[in-house]
Amino acid sequence: MKAAYFESFGQPPVVMDLPDPEPPDHGAVIRVSATGICLSDWHAWKGHDPDVRLPHVPGHEFSGTVESVGSDVRHWTPGDRVTLPFVCGCGHCDQCRSGNHQVCDRQFQPGFTHWGSFAERVAVHYADLNLVRLPDAIDDVTAASLGCRFTTSFRAVTIQGRTGPGQWVVVFGCGGVGLSAIMVAEALGARTVGIDIRKERLNLARSVGARAVIDAAHVDDVVQAVRDITDGGAHVSIDALGSPETCFNAVSSLRKRGRHVQIGLLTGDDRTTALPMDRVVADELEIRGSHGIQAHAYPAVLAMIAAGKLQPDKLLGQTVGLEEGIEVLQNMDGFEGAGITVIDTFG
Repeated sequence: MKAAYFESFGQPPVVMDLPDPEPPDHGAVIRVSATGICLSDWHAWKGHDPDVRLPHVPGHEFSGTVESVGSDVRHWTPGDRVTLPFVCGCGHCDQCRSGNHQVCDRQFQPGFTHWGSFAERVAVHYADLNLVRLPDAIDDVTAASLGCRFTTSFRAVTIQGRTGPGQWVVVFGCGGVGLSAIMVAEALGARTVGIDIRKERLNLARSVGARAVIDAAHVDDVVQAVRDITDGGAHVSIDALGSPETCFNAVSSLRKRGRHVQIGLLTGDDRTTALPMDRVVADELEIRGSHGIQAHAYPAVLAMIAAGKLQPDKLLGQTVGLEEGIEVLQNMDGFEGAGITVIDTFG
């Protein structure tokens, strides 16, 4: 199979012919139809994730067709169209037994703990627990765009943020994660504010429903701007970028008893970033993380898409081939362009 492969962190990946994977007894091999390019893939390539072992094939947002299954798999057969969460559960640990596969103690993550989907085929573990059947109405590229950013945002907004109609939600960073959060929050009847430093992303935020946008590159006090728009602060704040500044400002933008959800990764020295803990205590603020979604929670997402309440295809920026995808991956930290990029050809 053809795959994007690297042997050193930060070394430009190359397209190589690699051996086809075999399915584990409890797993399956998926022929990849499309795979998204995410900032998390860039972090894996740069060596920021301790679970990544070299050599490596990145990629964790994908859709495809079951090609073969292991001897213990009962619910899937070759030809089934599927996707799966980027964090997959083992089904046996305490977290999985409570239904929280997204924080499994022995989690399988294609593109991180194992080789991923920047390849024609990928082997997945615990297929009966983690695979999600795709309806015919959702095409491969749209399905790939759901894999990490959209579904992570869905759970962040609905479960972790407990967003309700009429509430204000402020989203810091209008990349794929942030735009997904805006779309989901608006679909729930909330009112959103999108914040970024690039006009094309702010325009896209408006196009998917944002009631207001703030260009952080031209506003002296972003927190006060949020408070002015929301009449005292947001009910829910989301840091979809992941930086000390956006995290601090997101928490600071909340009204009393507001809820902050952190999606964006902070790496290196930023992992222990400062927060306005005086406000957290005095205003009884909540701070939560959001790390993916469980396979059993996908039906709620797919139902809203089928009903036309969510339109993830609007977030698609471009489709590229595998070679071009490698170039996109290496430049992800430049935050250029708008929308989600998906690899849909591998030859």
